[in-house]
Amino acid sequence: MRDLRPLDESDAHQLYQLIAANRDHLAPWLPWAGGQTLEGTVEYIRMVRRQEAANDGFQAAVLFENEIVGMVGFHSVNWPHGSTSIGYWLDEGHQGRGLMTRAVRTLVDHAFGAWDLHRVEIQAAVDNRRSRAIPERLGFREEGVRREAERIGERYNDLAVYAMLAPEWVQGKT
Repeated sequence: MRDLRPLDESDAHQLYQLIAANRDHLAPWLPWAGGQTLEGTVEYIRMVRRQEAANDGFQAAVLFENEIVGMVGFHSVNWPHGSTSIGYWLDEGHQGRGLMTRAVRTLVDHAFGAWDLHRVEIQAAVDNRRSRAIPERLGFREEGVRREAERIGERYNDLAVYAMLAPEWVQGKT
């Protein structure tokens, strides 16, 4: 997908500015968003480069008109079990255009195609309707809810768990 690309350290300032501009939008759902710093953003980029070098998944910038508007990626890859999970976030002003749905579809295609994995999982806070709409739109099956599974500041979010299996993805594409 031409609207995705790996991060480089030179992206740190732009990515941090995007996070800062969306802090109120992201902080209720992402544990790192409330306190993210420029230095933390640089370290995040270094970490995702190490992740890719270790063949443990990758993170990609979501682009709109050559500007970073969000992130999508694999948290890690469990090669022995043929599974992975995907996470994502998007600038509030770019929601509703299908950008993230296309980006996640591209990653699922990669997981089942290039990597020949068997299972892809997505977890989203139960109350985060926009984030939950993506796996639902792509035909993922909701498998249940992990109660108080993610701590955000002093509160805990319940997480809806969605999964897609390779045979279902192939069948859904025909």
